[in-house]
Amino acid sequence: MRVTNATIRAVNGLTVRWAGGTAGGTVFSAPGVWPLLALLAGGAAGAAREELAEAVGLPAERSTAAARELLARLAAVRGLDTALGLWTKRTLELREEWEAGLPAGAHGVLTGDEAADKEALDAWAAKRTGGLVERMPVAVSPDTEMVLASALALRTRWLRPFTETYHVPEAGPWEGRELQGLWRRSTLLDRIGVADTPGGHVAELKVLGDTAVDVHLLLGEEGMTPGQVLAAGVGLLARAYPLVPGPCLPYGEVGPGLSVVKERSRTPEPPTLDVTTTAFGMSADHDLLEPPGPFGLTSASQPVPGHFPGISGFPLYIGSARQCAVARFDARGFEAAAVTALGAAGAGIPQLRWLHTTVRATFDRPFGFLALHRHSRLVLAAGWVTDPEPYREDEGDH
Repeated sequence: MRVTNATIRAVNGLTVRWAGGTAGGTVFSAPGVWPLLALLAGGAAGAAREELAEAVGLPAERSTAAARELLARLAAVRGLDTALGLWTKRTLELREEWEAGLPAGAHGVLTGDEAADKEALDAWAAKRTGGLVERMPVAVSPDTEMVLASALALRTRWLRPFTETYHVPEAGPWEGRELQGLWRRSTLLDRIGVADTPGGHVAELKVLGDTAVDVHLLLGEEGMTPGQVLAAGVGLLARAYPLVPGPCLPYGEVGPGLSVVKERSRTPEPPTLDVTTTAFGMSADHDLLEPPGPFGLTSASQPVPGHFPGISGFPLYIGSARQCAVARFDARGFEAAAVTALGAAGAGIPQLRWLHTTVRATFDRPFGFLALHRHSRLVLAAGWVTDPEPYREDEGDH
């Protein structure tokens, strides 16, 4: 099933709004949250329906179909595993029209035994993410009538692996730190570029995976916020800002962490791109009700009846909403996962005769990343790197 441009824009729009509130190192997945919000919007009423529709970025009457469309498209992406699950008390009767919008086999039962229910939900999260996320982010209690959850796990191997190196930044927030550096050289200068965005210049490096999933590394000017840099990256996917690609860059310091130099070589060589970055691994736990604004849950989280008459005749409100997300970027590839749940209650001197052009890209201060589906440009996971992997002597050489 083909996902529409309107749905892609809506999901990527949530990525931008979520990024706007980030501070410090983090990782998150808007496609992990968006289908859940869209399904809720389809069954909501009043202020809850209006707020959820605004967060989803589509009219509420179209949101359920869009959620199904997105879930079906994600399931077809190589290297990406997704799932949606719904668990309800046996006594909670769902509206047939709303339940029909869920994937087949998604509906499970809450037994009322807190320990058994927690074990079952945690097992679902671990199985659906290949063990990357080991628990369901929301807890069940005697008041929990329904749990609506999604799981997303992606893995890709680089078409051109990096070489692990010992790297010590000479300036910036990571100055003097011994880091697990990653280096590679290629003649594909179009993998790098510099964009002029509203918040400042941003260098974008595309790292291609062997599936349809790629990772774009984003380094902004010093002083740019994580939200500005990540929003710029999403804007570049939509071709909203002018980007100067590597083959067109002039000589000199041309952008954040980016320079173009002439060097002498002993043989004629084509221009090359030298990339130095760092390995990283991170995890984050997000409370989607703090603040609830970007996710449209302000009214829906108030413990009063009338929010979701299209889901059930029983009065429901969102008592908890959380996401657990992880990501790892190393010499060989990238992997990330997210589990999102809503609980409803009551990255020798030779003779040098020839001139050789080298584009040098160095990502050795805090930077952003977007993991995306190459063809649709849908952002699957995003994050901000502030604590890269330290150098390990058993995995690299000085």
